[in-house]
Amino acid sequence: MKKLKRIAKVILSLPLILIGIVILYEVFGMCVNHLATARQTKKLVAALKEEVSDIELLDIHSETGNTSGTGNHVDCLSLITFSTKMPQSELENKMYQHYDYDEWMCYLAKNEDGTYRFRLNTAAPFAGNIEGH
Repeated sequence: MKKLKRIAKVILSLPLILIGIVILYEVFGMCVNHLATARQTKKLVAALKEEVSDIELLDIHSETGNTSGTGNHVDCLSLITFSTKMPQSELENKMYQHYDYDEWMCYLAKNEDGTYRFRLNTAAPFAGNIEGH
């Protein structure tokens, strides 16, 4: 009878254990995604500082989550606003060594006030994480 009670307790606790494992996995994925975003932003800042000698960083913003609003996925977004006297075409050529431009995931744009904005959006390591829902 004692063995049956133990077996019943184990069987009844299995769903709770499995739910706990899923929650831990999601939390682990969130942590890894945030670390990936921080590393991406740090790498982007380093590339800008390496290529642009007179750069003045005005704003550094990073975000982890569903940045596009479409689908259930997690992105790593880095936005850097900076100023320099370098022309945009020269900036683009220098940064092309580090990144491939497109119109949504990675681009360099000149703002109305003469500053520049570099946007880099990549898929997170745990792209199917709950954070993207």
